[in-house]
Amino acid sequence: MNVDRSITHCVSGSKRNQPMFVSVVMPCLNEHETLASCIRKAKEALQRLDIEGEIIVADNGSTDGSQKIARSHGARLVEEPQRGYGNAYRAGIAQARGDYIIIGDSDDSYDFSDIGRFYEKLRDGYDLVMGTRLKGEIEKGAMPWLHHYLGNPVLTGILNIFFRSGISDAHCGMRAFRRAAYDKMELQTAGMEFASEMVIKASLLKLKIIEIPITLHRDGRSGAPHLRSFRDGWRHLRFMLLHSPSHLYMWPGFFLFCLGMMTMLLLLLEQFRVGGRLADLHIMVFGSLLSILGFQTITLGIYARIYAVTQNFIPQGQYLNKLFKIFNLERGLALGALIFTLGFVLGIYIFVRWVQSHGGAFNELRFAIFASTLMIFGTQIIFSSFFLSMLGIERK
Repeated sequence: MNVDRSITHCVSGSKRNQPMFVSVVMPCLNEHETLASCIRKAKEALQRLDIEGEIIVADNGSTDGSQKIARSHGARLVEEPQRGYGNAYRAGIAQARGDYIIIGDSDDSYDFSDIGRFYEKLRDGYDLVMGTRLKGEIEKGAMPWLHHYLGNPVLTGILNIFFRSGISDAHCGMRAFRRAAYDKMELQTAGMEFASEMVIKASLLKLKIIEIPITLHRDGRSGAPHLRSFRDGWRHLRFMLLHSPSHLYMWPGFFLFCLGMMTMLLLLLEQFRVGGRLADLHIMVFGSLLSILGFQTITLGIYARIYAVTQNFIPQGQYLNKLFKIFNLERGLALGALIFTLGFVLGIYIFVRWVQSHGGAFNELRFAIFASTLMIFGTQIIFSSFFLSMLGIERK
């Protein structure tokens, strides 16, 4: 490998003063116009810092000779034929030998001369050091207006609401992290959502994160950028929703369930008027529908969370342990049977009243709707208990 190396001799026995091996990883897809400049800046920065390091170019199937440029400028080439921003990064980082890893795009939009600031924050004990363009500087024409004022702030805001990361620029392409922290995150995504996944996993694992302002320059490409605004924006949003069962399933489910139950209970005994309009059986049927839909959404949320943990999408935490301790199969069956029995007994009462009416006027439809809803809940709880028990066995 033709990478220039410099070794710093320690003058102190403290870990803080010991130099760490640094890997600079750049994804590459037809970047012949800018790759050499990025490699040169990274090499000069490593030499200036007087630390031992390597530069890795993770090529993603370039057809413009970028591979030859990487080798000729002293970088180590890692080839990943399967297309995707995340695929390229995961392949390059897997081959990296550094204790500290610094990543950035190879289109010359990020200044690799600035890697010393990232390196220092890692040495200060941070697990993930994020660049932030929004708190730094964005050169004119470096970022489309839609990305600057809408896409990036909105997606970052949603990410912060869901995962409480406290990050201002979750999609900045220049960042650094410890190898040990990266291994804990177990990143899996193939595309642009790799950037979101890293922040999400780091937040869920409660890693130590810090941001530093950086400058985003106009990239040096003459062709179109690889980023596709709406496609990649949707992939980021989809990924966040899939990794937050509480926001995708649980909270909407609780809202629908509570709204539906409240509507049914208010109409259980008699009709009433709202704003001069009569609320009667048709509204109660709608309330039953909402409560059933909400209950099903909640159970789907529980299944989704267990699946996400077993597939390493999200850390386990204490939530599932408490769930399986409190809600075991036997308790679930008992609860489901109790709710079903309440609905069934109410149904028998309604049937007896119907027989006693001798085919005359019958006004127990409200109780009939409520009884059928309870029996549906009981049946769902019983079968959900069996399924949750199966998932618990698989999880163990």
